[in-house]
Amino acid sequence: MNCTAIRLGVWSFVFFSSQMAVAFEPLAFTVVGPQGRSHVRVVTPATQCPQIQWNDGPSQTMAVRAAPGQIPARSGGAQEAKDAVFDVLTCEAPWPTGVQIARVGSQTVRTFAPQKVKRIVVIADTGCRMKGSENAFQDCNEPHKWPFAQLSQSAVDKRPDLVIHIGDIHYRESPCPDDRKGCQNSPWGYGFDSWEADFFKPAKSLLMAAPWVFVRGNHETCARAGQGWFRFMDSGPWKIGRNCNSPDQDDEADYSAPYAVPLNGDTQFLIFDSSKTAGKKLSSTDAMYQRYQEQLLALEKLSTLKKNNIFLSHHPLLAIAPNASGKTIKSGGNSSLLSVFQSRYAHQIFPEGVQWVMHGHIHAFESLSFKGDQPASLIMGNSGSVSEGVLPKNLDDSFPLLPNVHVQHYASNTAYGFGLIELPDDPKDPWKLTEFDVLGHALMECAIAHKKSVCRPL
Repeated sequence: MNCTAIRLGVWSFVFFSSQMAVAFEPLAFTVVGPQGRSHVRVVTPATQCPQIQWNDGPSQTMAVRAAPGQIPARSGGAQEAKDAVFDVLTCEAPWPTGVQIARVGSQTVRTFAPQKVKRIVVIADTGCRMKGSENAFQDCNEPHKWPFAQLSQSAVDKRPDLVIHIGDIHYRESPCPDDRKGCQNSPWGYGFDSWEADFFKPAKSLLMAAPWVFVRGNHETCARAGQGWFRFMDSGPWKIGRNCNSPDQDDEADYSAPYAVPLNGDTQFLIFDSSKTAGKKLSSTDAMYQRYQEQLLALEKLSTLKKNNIFLSHHPLLAIAPNASGKTIKSGGNSSLLSVFQSRYAHQIFPEGVQWVMHGHIHAFESLSFKGDQPASLIMGNSGSVSEGVLPKNLDDSFPLLPNVHVQHYASNTAYGFGLIELPDDPKDPWKLTEFDVLGHALMECAIAHKKSVCRPL
């Protein structure tokens, strides 16, 4: 006997059968966009958008961002394919000026208040890897082998005012093999069931704790999980033709204009969409080169709005690549992006006002600062997806990451973890970055100032 119980509005959708019970509670969270303009997003299985109450004022109905839908599977991909089913409604409402708190049902959502941001949690590469083309299957059902849920709760305990995810959110692309117990019964593909398992369920408490800045990763391109990216995380408006639903429109949807998120009077984040980048050097006549060059010029203009800029992209330009032994040291920087950035900024690689940069993609924590004026580089990709190897514990002074870029200070951690940035009360003091393990124990502390990051173990 099957039965379905639905309570419309926003608060529950429960389907019962003789074999299974599934419940998804609607979830409200804040997405921070250009110039700090923010939206409340709600993902709900209900058939209509919920009411939202600003402060203690009257309620209003949220607008539909993306309706439920079933997008046909793409052909020719490296992974197994099936239709992407989104059996949820995505709703949104822009934050009005002066409003601090919103209420959606029993959930309280907080606004992004740049001047009040003191503690920022940073994560990246959080999903559970299931990728048939590489025979790579993480044990998603075993918390110590995919610890994102515990890591999220530990991050909540740090009382963040803002959370930054530097890309690669969705990883469950292929069905778990029958003989792999660690991921048995996991959903897979690009529909909502995989998004729920990989992100919304384990990150629920952290989503509710603070506003979020999302940076797009290569797992969120149109050929992969881009449809979910535009429904749930992208900071821009939902547009037909720019939502990854139609492969013939990917040339537009796979590139997003850079934007700035202000922090205080003289500091801002610069968000750069590197999701589509390739791994090889680009010719100046290449279409990808020209698209990224356009974005870089736009980024340069944004960098003049504030004295101090922190650049965020998923792909690193300056990093050390992990390997099996940890003895062979090689660059982990993205050659495609380097070919564009170095053509514009031969020595510093980034615009003049960039003080330091943060990335994901490499599944480790790295802190690198350099001789000269090159901004410090921080890699934060160790927040859940399986480790890709080991890193050297030390680098010789003046190790040449590029011919004219020599490492001066270096620290790394390949265990799972997350970062917490703390802004100083006195703007003349360094920023503090603490690297924590899954349980929230501090592993190392880094002082960031004058384009340098210097770390010490704790």
